[in-house]
Amino acid sequence: MLRTLVCSRHKTCSVIQTDTPALAHAGPQISWRTVFIAEYLGPVLIPGLFLFALRPYLYYNYDTITEPSGLQLLLCALLTTHFVKREYESIFVHRFSNATMPARKVFLNSGYYSVMTGNMAYWILRPDMEPSNPILLSTGLALFAFGEMANLNTHFVLRDLRCPGTPDRGVPHGFGFGTVTCPNYLFEIVSWMGIYLVSGLSWSILIFIIIGSVQMGIWAKKKERRYREEFGDKYKAKRFVMLPGIV
Repeated sequence: MLRTLVCSRHKTCSVIQTDTPALAHAGPQISWRTVFIAEYLGPVLIPGLFLFALRPYLYYNYDTITEPSGLQLLLCALLTTHFVKREYESIFVHRFSNATMPARKVFLNSGYYSVMTGNMAYWILRPDMEPSNPILLSTGLALFAFGEMANLNTHFVLRDLRCPGTPDRGVPHGFGFGTVTCPNYLFEIVSWMGIYLVSGLSWSILIFIIIGSVQMGIWAKKKERRYREEFGDKYKAKRFVMLPGIV
């Protein structure tokens, strides 16, 4: 809260309290759109770099560094497609309020995504990676395609509920919203489960899914509480916020 000292022409002063956040001591600020664009840039570039330009250096301790397999080219494409989609949404789909984030935090966010993507890419693109089971491959591709398209659709729905430049929004509805609070998180997990299956059940991708799911679950519970407070009787409360029957 800000307290402003106001003096009248008769030299009498009073303190006025406002709801404006005190950002003066928070350091340089950066818009949320810029944060999103910056944090996904590393993950867009890393898979391709690991598979081609950096391959001889990352796997120098292997006796033979084979050419990337068809499966590895596919996995590289899936990872890159996912994060390119996130960049597209950050630039053209998401509507952000005028809120900002301390600039220093963009390095934390970007570091997290880059490190986690690097870990996944390193293990699934290594020269001795085993071929994937055909059933896992086809099932994974189907899950990835569905998850990506459904997630994008959810983001379009959320965009159309928000007035540009304001935090005001309408009651969420549409595909997935009748089942969970945050279907975008549900479909995000579905998409990553697809990549997990295509990879032949790589532990590095599973770790990313688990960490991301825990964080998204926390956000989803907060959003459910906010919807109930904001919309009251207009909003149909959900029992599950992210994963039907689980969370």
